[in-house]
Amino acid sequence: MRKLFKSRKALSPVVAAIILIAVTVAVSIAVAAWMGALTFTFMATEQITYTNYQWDNTGTIEWFYFTVKNTGSSDLSISSVRIDSVAAASVNPSLSTPYLLTKGSSVSFNVTRTGNFASGVSYEFTVLTAKGNTFGPYTKTAP
Repeated sequence: MRKLFKSRKALSPVVAAIILIAVTVAVSIAVAAWMGALTFTFMATEQITYTNYQWDNTGTIEWFYFTVKNTGSSDLSISSVRIDSVAAASVNPSLSTPYLLTKGSSVSFNVTRTGNFASGVSYEFTVLTAKGNTFGPYTKTAP
């Protein structure tokens, strides 16, 4: 029995080292690819920039027009617009279902509140997304 083990040849140390290095590199590449996929998933961010605004009190209802642009790295859904932390009485385009705002695009909203806007009073406008993010307040003073 002893002769059997003595005659058996083992891997040389050089070949064993090359195999260990190859396995280590393969595992490292697999882990890096997996972590990279996780990173890109979590890097998708929502960001809104307010670009324009205008007051309109020419009719019987006073409107506030404003434009938002999706400057984030992913599409987002706008679920509500608030004036001074209260849901706007009217929003056009309608937000009966979340309004999809694709990456890089803009949308203009016209909103009203219950009761008219008082001249000289500052109002805070915020936009809420379907993910629960709040953008604002965007503060403007009524003319």
